[in-house]
Amino acid sequence: MDSQLLLLNKTNALIKPPQFSFFASSKSRYNPSSNFSLGCKLKRAMCAMKSYRLSELSNAEVESLKARPRIDFSSIFGTVNPIVDDVRQRGDDAVKDYTAKFDKVKLDKIVENVSELPDPELEAAVREAFDVAYDNIYAFHLAQRSAEKSIENMKGVRCKRVARSIGSVGLYVPGGTAVLPSTALMLAIPAQIAGCKTVVLATPPSQDGSICKEVLYCAKKAGVTHILKAGGAQAISAMAWGTDSCPKVEKIFGPGNQYVTAAKMILQNSEAMISIDMPAGPSEVLVIADRYASPVHIAADLLSQAEHGPDSQVVLVVAGDGVDMKTIEEEISKQCQSLPRGEYASKALSHSFTVFARDMVEALSFSNLYAPEHLIINVKDAEKWESFIENAGSVFLGPWTPESVGDYASGTNHVLPTYGYARMYGGVSLDSFQKYMTVQSLTEEGLRMLGPYVATMAEVEGLDAHKRAVTLRLQDIEARQVSNMT
Repeated sequence: MDSQLLLLNKTNALIKPPQFSFFASSKSRYNPSSNFSLGCKLKRAMCAMKSYRLSELSNAEVESLKARPRIDFSSIFGTVNPIVDDVRQRGDDAVKDYTAKFDKVKLDKIVENVSELPDPELEAAVREAFDVAYDNIYAFHLAQRSAEKSIENMKGVRCKRVARSIGSVGLYVPGGTAVLPSTALMLAIPAQIAGCKTVVLATPPSQDGSICKEVLYCAKKAGVTHILKAGGAQAISAMAWGTDSCPKVEKIFGPGNQYVTAAKMILQNSEAMISIDMPAGPSEVLVIADRYASPVHIAADLLSQAEHGPDSQVVLVVAGDGVDMKTIEEEISKQCQSLPRGEYASKALSHSFTVFARDMVEALSFSNLYAPEHLIINVKDAEKWESFIENAGSVFLGPWTPESVGDYASGTNHVLPTYGYARMYGGVSLDSFQKYMTVQSLTEEGLRMLGPYVATMAEVEGLDAHKRAVTLRLQDIEARQVSNMT
């Protein structure tokens, strides 16, 4: 939608949001003792959420709100490049050394063949939860498989597009402050449906060198072939280059911290010859709410992304009048104080913001400009606004659709574009694990009909060999026809 809808009453000046550099320090994502205080508890964090009224901003000021905190990879590349080179040279030994250095885990071997591992024991309720999630994710991604279609553009000229699986893929499942077995399902299931032959799942090991039992359960269920017990840049490098024990992959998927992201960026432009799923950044959510939305639900949805880490960003867009902001603020403060990861959420709130829109048209105009990873539309008759959404990774419509269902078990994929990349990227899907090739076949009649046009175009471009590849065949056809007539 046209951002010009936002340009009314340009009266109040906007102080542009500061350009934080989340990746400037190795402690920026995971250090729970980062230099911020809960001093006046989490209400102060909530008060730090700046607020803006869209109708009072200029075009430039609105544009500034879509900018994410700046990512400066220059220092990170300096750390990651030597790791990438070392893993290329020393393989398994380098991975073991970095795992001992960064994760404080000494490994005898870094790769496990999944078929050789015993089935993990899970509590019945946990097993059922993952089984339900598996079934829904599998069904949704299986439905993305399209039938092969062939078209005859001219008589005797037939073309089609066919899908083939990527032979070997690497799946990164983050560890750190929260192990994410749900990500194993989100990445391994479409790989399983696509028919990828080699599926390497990389995840940091537990302190005793074992694999998280929930991750292992998901990996076995979804057809993973190998588990690389490593995290960070060393894991990405091992999958990209291949080592004595780790198969080389052709495409790498999955979220991760700044070192993982930097390694993916470096390796996709290297001799390793790999591709990656998409650019990645910190988690984010944009919530559009009106006076009918529950303040309790609004607060919970904002915090569900803020708790990912201090570099997450959450945005509340208030559509219309009558929204009880005081109650929302109180709910955020109350819920945040009770969260085990409340300190992370508090820091995330300090660089997040609220915008006030006059109506849903203005609210959606801003959302399309911002292009959030997750978009929650918690307004009356939310479904009627779906057609107005242009840019979002995943959308959650109505009061009973929290973002959490997409993160775990509704069936959609939770590996999504962040940092505004939803303007040009979609999330991980079945297509992500396939490549497509076109096939054409011509009959003699087809070449007689199409060939002269191709020859003319080749002549215009001065490519005589292209022309002859056609004209020599046409001459053969003509000669055979003459021969048959005599």
